[in-house]
Amino acid sequence: MTGSTALMRSPSHKGLPPIPRAQPDDSATSERRAADAEMARVLRTEPARMALDASGAGIAHWKHEPLHDVVEPMSHHVIMAYNGMMQRMERRSGRSVAIGTFRPGVVIIIPEGSSSRWDIPKPVDVVQLYLPDATLKRVAGEAGIAKPAELLERTAHPDPITSRLILSAADSLEGNGALDTLFRHQLTDLLATRLLVAHTGSPSTFQPTMGGLSPKVLLRAIERLRSDSDADVSLNALASDAGLSRFHFCRAFKESTGLSPHAWLRQHRLEQAMNMLRDSDAPVVSIAAALGYSSQTAFAAAFRKLTGETPSDWRRRVR
Repeated sequence: MTGSTALMRSPSHKGLPPIPRAQPDDSATSERRAADAEMARVLRTEPARMALDASGAGIAHWKHEPLHDVVEPMSHHVIMAYNGMMQRMERRSGRSVAIGTFRPGVVIIIPEGSSSRWDIPKPVDVVQLYLPDATLKRVAGEAGIAKPAELLERTAHPDPITSRLILSAADSLEGNGALDTLFRHQLTDLLATRLLVAHTGSPSTFQPTMGGLSPKVLLRAIERLRSDSDADVSLNALASDAGLSRFHFCRAFKESTGLSPHAWLRQHRLEQAMNMLRDSDAPVVSIAAALGYSSQTAFAAAFRKLTGETPSDWRRRVR
């Protein structure tokens, strides 16, 4: 998986930490930790998988032991989907106490800058999205919302749609830089849209985008996606070249092709892989490297997910 993992820090407090204030201290904004660093500190382990952008936005899959600690204010919104055994938990913010049940289909939201004490008695398997507030505001602007409302704090809140989207993130990263980055950017924008609709003080509505890309713009986008340069296939580059926001480009591209940019590129890479396996004697490890995969194992897993066969088995069958 691409991205960097936060440095681990040993806890310095003794005994139970105090219950934090309900409201964040705006004067301390510059002192807030990035979400990945604060989670590494409080969970006292390393993530099973993590993919981050330079901004700290990204996806992390954590499996950690019972938690009895305070999560300090962070510089990102953190949205979590639970993937473990059902269990009761407690979250305290100031005088507010929330008791909920962790189970599949619920989400947890920690808004940027908030702090709370968590008491979770059993091990946890959770996937987290780290979302900068700037991204939430950008998506709101692109969708025509002039002033989005504040993101709500949620504790084991039922939302199967958001939960499925977040959990899919950990399974969809394939060890291919271009594919993983494109998928992560699409997913982040999609989840930001979902959060604006379902998890703000004043739920937003969006006008559906009608129409696809013009033939000329679509051809240019496909030429970019076929490029061997990871920079050319970034969502920012594709949208900018089309003269659209990321939000509207993804919708228009899918309207034109029936696939998201990530799904189109994944299908294209699969076709490339099949051609190379069928028409050459190149080792599978060389094909994996040529297509941008971090390892032969990552390539084989991605190939099998789409075809049901390993690259070697597929090659033997079609020759």
